[in-house]
Amino acid sequence: MTGILLIQLGTPDKPTYRGLFPYLRQFLSDPRVIEVPKPIWWPILYGFILPFRSGASAAKYARIWDAKTGSPLMHHTVCQTERLKAHFPNNPVRFGMIVGNPPLRDTVHEMVKAGVDRVIAMPMFPQYSATSFASATDSLFKALTTVRRVPAVRVVPPYYDHPAYLDALETNLRDDLKKLAWEPEHFVISFHGIPQKYAQRGDPYATHVVRTTQALVKRMGWPRHLWTQTYQSRFGRSPWLKPYTDDVLEALAKKGTKRVYVVLPGFTADCLETVDEIGNESREVFEHAGGEHLKSGTCLNDHPAWIEAMARIVRDEGHGWLK
Repeated sequence: MTGILLIQLGTPDKPTYRGLFPYLRQFLSDPRVIEVPKPIWWPILYGFILPFRSGASAAKYARIWDAKTGSPLMHHTVCQTERLKAHFPNNPVRFGMIVGNPPLRDTVHEMVKAGVDRVIAMPMFPQYSATSFASATDSLFKALTTVRRVPAVRVVPPYYDHPAYLDALETNLRDDLKKLAWEPEHFVISFHGIPQKYAQRGDPYATHVVRTTQALVKRMGWPRHLWTQTYQSRFGRSPWLKPYTDDVLEALAKKGTKRVYVVLPGFTADCLETVDEIGNESREVFEHAGGEHLKSGTCLNDHPAWIEAMARIVRDEGHGWLK
């Protein structure tokens, strides 16, 4: 039996200090995320970052936490999984988290116990980066070391230029723009950043980002002066991929741009980085510099076009395994 496994980063269980401390500890201990030797990194992590960042992050999560559905990332991942099941009624469709709950290992164990002997794994990161996509495959294959009967595995490759993904991006974006009460003067296309040194060491992330951006703006018919591609979510003091989203937003506002829409193609589900970082923090930067309206674009989430795209991408990789 073939099972379909969605792999997402993860989210804390609660928007509290106690909820964030173990989440950040696990996330920031991943050598794919922080490429610093443990003897150097761990004293910094445990002595400075976790005691202070846990509380600050908890406050941010509290701003986006829904009383009924909880974390946006968890809510949308559950919805994506449930809706994808309709496309594969004869195959188990599950999700697991790299960090937090449900742990990917538990999901893998559950699937194997249910009789799954072939797995099609789909990391929910369209553009490859060792910090995300490779972390997902690391977690998957580590989980497989803990089962006796290891299933055959196919991993969906990065789909940054897959027609189905681009179709979903375009459809979702056009639908979101129709809901706006104002016309954007500029589009900022923001992706999660990575340290420059990671790219210099061979990470192809920036190339994938450019390929996605070029394909999307061509589909939208945007002239070059109408958009700027940027990177967000910088962590630490070392240089990250540029330009930084907030710097661009501030510069746009100071030049007189009043209305900006931020497109978020790299995030397949709304999360802290989209709802709060862009929707609250970046909006404040833009307005403080003179801007008037900033819309954080709605992510793919469970838009029907994205669920259809996920099914197409999974079927492409599952040729011969899926009916």
